[in-house]
Amino acid sequence: MDSVTEIFLKLLFFMSVHNRSMVVTGNTYNCDDPLVSTLPQSSFSSSSELSSSHSPGFAKLNRREGAGGWSPLVSNKYQWLQIDLGERTEITAVATQGGYGSSDWVTNYLLMFSDSGRNWKQYRQEESILAISGNTNADSVVYYKLQHSIKARFLRFVPLDWNPNGRIGMRIEVYGCTYKSEVIGLDGKSCLIYTFKQEPMSALKDVISMKFKAMQSDGILLHREGKNGDHIILELVKGKLSLLINLGGYKTHSSSTQINISLGSLLDDQHWHSVLIEHFNNQVNFTVDKHTHHFHAKEVFNYLDLDYELSFGGIPVSEKSGTLSQRNFHGCFENIYYNGVNVIDLARRHKSQISFVGNMSFLCLEPKVVPVTFLSSRSYLALPGISGQEVAISFQFRTWNSEGFLVSSKVKQASGGFFLYLSDGKVKISIQKPGKLLTDLTAGVGLNNGLWHSVSFSAKRNRISLIVDNDMLSSAHASIPLQIYSGDTLYFGGCPNNGNYSECKSSFGGFQGCMQLISIGNEAVDMISVQQNIFGNFSDLQIDLCGIMDRCLPNYCEHGGKCSQSWNNFYCNCNNTGYKGATCHYPIYEKSCEAYKHRGKNSGFYNIDSDGSGPLGPFLVYCNMTDTTWTIIQHNNTNLTRIKSANRENPHAAFFKYSASLNQLQGTINHAEHCEQEISYHCKKSRLLDKPDGLPLSWWIGRTNEIQTYWGGSLPAVQKCACGLEGSCIDSQHYCNCNADRNEWTSDIGFLSYKEHLPVTEIVVTDTDRPNSEAAFKLGPLLCRGDRAFWNSASFNTETSYLHFPTLHGEFSTDVSFFFKTTASAGMFLENLGIQDFIRIELYSPYEVIFSFDVGNGPNEVKVQSLTFLNDNQWHYVKAERNIKEASLQVDKIPQKSHAAPPDGHFRLQLNSQLFVGGTASRQKGFLGCIRSLQLNGIALDLEERAKITPGVEPGCPGHCSSYGNLCDNGGKCREKYSGFTCDCTFSAYAGPFCKKEISAYFGTGTSVIYSFQENYTFAKNSSSHASAFYADMTLNRETITFAFRTTRTPSLLLYISSFYKEYLSVILSRNGSLQIRYKLDSHQDPDVCSINFKSMADGQLQHVKIDREREILFVEVNQNERMKFILSSGTEFNAIRSLILGKILENSDVDEETMKANSQGFIGCLSSVQFNHISPLKAALQHSSSAPIIVKGRVIESNCGTLTGLDSTLSETTHSFADHSGPIDEREPLANGISSDSAVIGGVIAVVIFILLCITAIAIHIYRKKSRYSKNEKKGSENEDSAESALKSELSIQNTASENQKEYFF
Repeated sequence: MDSVTEIFLKLLFFMSVHNRSMVVTGNTYNCDDPLVSTLPQSSFSSSSELSSSHSPGFAKLNRREGAGGWSPLVSNKYQWLQIDLGERTEITAVATQGGYGSSDWVTNYLLMFSDSGRNWKQYRQEESILAISGNTNADSVVYYKLQHSIKARFLRFVPLDWNPNGRIGMRIEVYGCTYKSEVIGLDGKSCLIYTFKQEPMSALKDVISMKFKAMQSDGILLHREGKNGDHIILELVKGKLSLLINLGGYKTHSSSTQINISLGSLLDDQHWHSVLIEHFNNQVNFTVDKHTHHFHAKEVFNYLDLDYELSFGGIPVSEKSGTLSQRNFHGCFENIYYNGVNVIDLARRHKSQISFVGNMSFLCLEPKVVPVTFLSSRSYLALPGISGQEVAISFQFRTWNSEGFLVSSKVKQASGGFFLYLSDGKVKISIQKPGKLLTDLTAGVGLNNGLWHSVSFSAKRNRISLIVDNDMLSSAHASIPLQIYSGDTLYFGGCPNNGNYSECKSSFGGFQGCMQLISIGNEAVDMISVQQNIFGNFSDLQIDLCGIMDRCLPNYCEHGGKCSQSWNNFYCNCNNTGYKGATCHYPIYEKSCEAYKHRGKNSGFYNIDSDGSGPLGPFLVYCNMTDTTWTIIQHNNTNLTRIKSANRENPHAAFFKYSASLNQLQGTINHAEHCEQEISYHCKKSRLLDKPDGLPLSWWIGRTNEIQTYWGGSLPAVQKCACGLEGSCIDSQHYCNCNADRNEWTSDIGFLSYKEHLPVTEIVVTDTDRPNSEAAFKLGPLLCRGDRAFWNSASFNTETSYLHFPTLHGEFSTDVSFFFKTTASAGMFLENLGIQDFIRIELYSPYEVIFSFDVGNGPNEVKVQSLTFLNDNQWHYVKAERNIKEASLQVDKIPQKSHAAPPDGHFRLQLNSQLFVGGTASRQKGFLGCIRSLQLNGIALDLEERAKITPGVEPGCPGHCSSYGNLCDNGGKCREKYSGFTCDCTFSAYAGPFCKKEISAYFGTGTSVIYSFQENYTFAKNSSSHASAFYADMTLNRETITFAFRTTRTPSLLLYISSFYKEYLSVILSRNGSLQIRYKLDSHQDPDVCSINFKSMADGQLQHVKIDREREILFVEVNQNERMKFILSSGTEFNAIRSLILGKILENSDVDEETMKANSQGFIGCLSSVQFNHISPLKAALQHSSSAPIIVKGRVIESNCGTLTGLDSTLSETTHSFADHSGPIDEREPLANGISSDSAVIGGVIAVVIFILLCITAIAIHIYRKKSRYSKNEKKGSENEDSAESALKSELSIQNTASENQKEYFF
């Protein structure tokens, strides 16, 4: 279909829908005629009247007849004024006045409507507001425009509040117009069948609309069937409307060929509900009342084969339907339209297209049922029992509460009493006699589901019976040694508060919900007589209506949260959603790896939520926490892929699926400072382009779903590879190496870094069908670094300066988060205003932040007070959230404060001004300081861009180290950057982004690491380097030494420091495994020996040692235990330090005998994080061996053996080696021989055989060497090894055999 025809048909479709809407809803133009002024007095009625001159007939607007209005006999909340409009009418507005020239007026009232004068329904505003604001004096007219029109014959005004210095007084007017409708009634045993001709447009669109009023909770409203069992069913199931579209026959095995959507709730309330089903092309809109579900049904409608027949109210031939529900609809239809055809009108005129099954009438007859609403836990209904007779009580109820009082009787002295109640959604009954519980029965389950449930309780002689929903399976029976009588009074729903009715009270609250069809002694209770106070008594009831509402419709639980409810409130279960809060609005995961990093997290897998509280969910990534934070996102095809025999007619296409959706990836890419993805294309007689600037022979497709012909390292739209930009291609006539079309392997490798095109989703290759032609490609993971929003900030330099942004939109839920720092005592962070509504966050005092707002219920505030000052010029975090259930405020890690919202108040936040940040146009007290990472509903505001063009505001904000400097650990120094900070680990024995990564190595036999201070002497004389502090003739009065080790060998030399004056320090493990620190600070005396021997430290476990000396006082701390103090006698000064040695002393030295014994084998094991003052000799040996004054002799293997879980973490790092990029890695390795030598099958087989033989040989040599090495080590060690040494050797063996992350140094 061409685009013009499609546009024309769409236009016709929408015109037909528009016309249909006009017919269904009636005339919506000028529907504001006054309806009351012409009515006779007989059309007015009321609950009571003060006098004949205050009768309801005088309640017309602006009239002065009688006493000038209606007033009831008693002013209370059970009074009402009723109008009969004579026929169903569309009502659009009402107006009220007080009594003429009096002190009588109503300030708030309810508006109710009905078709029959029974079973009333309350008018509700959009936000579930029941009360309508009335008058403030007697004569002013208050006009109220209904948010949505109502169609009814009867209206009832129910005063809620009135002038406290007067009484209830009302004059009213109603505005609207005539409502035309066609109605048909079905008795549950009949249906209407409409047969139509197929029209050309029907393939494109179908529109069905109707209204219905259901007398039962189940029944089929619409059915259309076709061949092979294809069908469409619209069915009422437990008060909800279900739309089922199914492909019958063999097709039903596929879940994609069936659609089942449920909408609405409580649709069996005997009130009108509207349904609209619009099918246009493959798009379907399903609307019930005001709730619409949109879905795409392409596969279903392409194959759906339906007859040209619609049945309303049931299925005419049940055999065609298989297992479908056979319950016909019992109720009324109004204004059924199918593609603009009025079906009921055709039926009224007995047209041939219409046929009937069963009996039906063109009237809507309603059963005379009078429901009662128990509004609160204080509600009750007291009815007279039948004294002296056996008990027989029945009724129906509906509620959302799992517990509640149902029925109770007084306990007589001579007989027992009973207590019927709801507990855990089950009906229970307790039979009592004075002072004793006789029995407790239970029936039913899940009865708090909002549906009507019937209960029947009887006690005849000594047998009691409890039946729920007329189901014998949901019944309970028992025999008791007592006869039960109903007593004088039965209490339904609760008990009166006054007087002593202890036998009626329960351990939980009263019943909240609806009851109807109450029967006592097999006689129905006339609730209208109760309402008129003819008999019985009640409190806090609404009679003749059921006010139940579904608070989970619509579902305000976001992100898939599950909604549950009680009578007054709803609750959200956020488990497994990735979100938290009262409505599952706020994410529990950070938006980026950068945010995790600045919470002090290490490299690893994390869930990130790129749009915060937005619609996109969290997903798993790998965060590589280096100085630059990299986010790594894998796809499903990481291997090298080889292609042969591909051409333009039969291309090879590879598709890539990522661990996140494209929308989620887009959010991450947009936030990142830079993204890239390595793409490698290896070729042998396989071109990317047939000639320069020619047609592409291979291409890739990215996120925008567009063909891209530039390759790694190049720029968009230039059709080049990296070598083409650099001028380094193997053939200067081409822009890619592969375009040279050579009969040998070459490659084009590089990174794609244009963010708008990433990630790669497809690679297509077409040029591998010529002789000897072959290609291979490999696509790396998506790599992104940084987070543009995390450090985005602005500095506000004057109190009158501010930034402005578009209006904040968050009617139902809004969250705001940001960082701030200031020295000012107060200031406005942000403000957004509406006509009445507003939202505002401010620093109210140096220790208090206030979040204030108004959504129509009056101003609200949430305050958080800090025990420390917030104007300390350090970054502080603020998070505020408002949803329809509560408002909350969090500041730093102070416990969150929250305020609950009223359950039936306004909840839409309606703003219209600009959003002001850092100040406001209406108030002078702006904010002085910095605001950073401001995010509204998951969207980051670009403060820096707006600050560039705003006077008094500067982009960026220096001074991050004052807040984040504590993240730099182990002696690392915080260094400021424009966007953030970095930890300088130069003078720390640790590495990593926060100087927390241990620098560790395994030392083999005879290994020695020598750090020479003498070499620094001449280098540093004219240098400002810290190393210049160590002159050869320098005297040290103090030093601090820290290191960690693990070994099983004794004796061992851990550390040795020599001087030019034969002074030294040695740290050894003695033969019994005790730690000895031997200071010789006087060459003419024996060394001081400080021993720590509370356990053997040669147990293969990681041991931490810290040595602090100040003059003659020495402190030693082992494994963070209590420090031990020693006094040195050999001296107080360490003179002319020469070198520091780890492992074996290889030079001639004059040391004591114990040190010599320990040095005989040096140190075999793991040393970690060695630091002497600000010198880190092990780190220098492993990372700066070429520039540092360091000599390494023997074998040193860098590892992570210095961690508490060194072995485990090594293995895990190896397992996740794909994620260990510190950034892009361009290996540029040639392809394996298998690709380049596979010119023939025989050659390939030979190559494989040779490769296997080489592998076997290499493995054998490796095993022999390793065995030889360890056998030598064992000969040098003790003959009787303990188990700890064996464990360590095993660990050494694993570490030596390969971790690809280990580095090996051998000199």
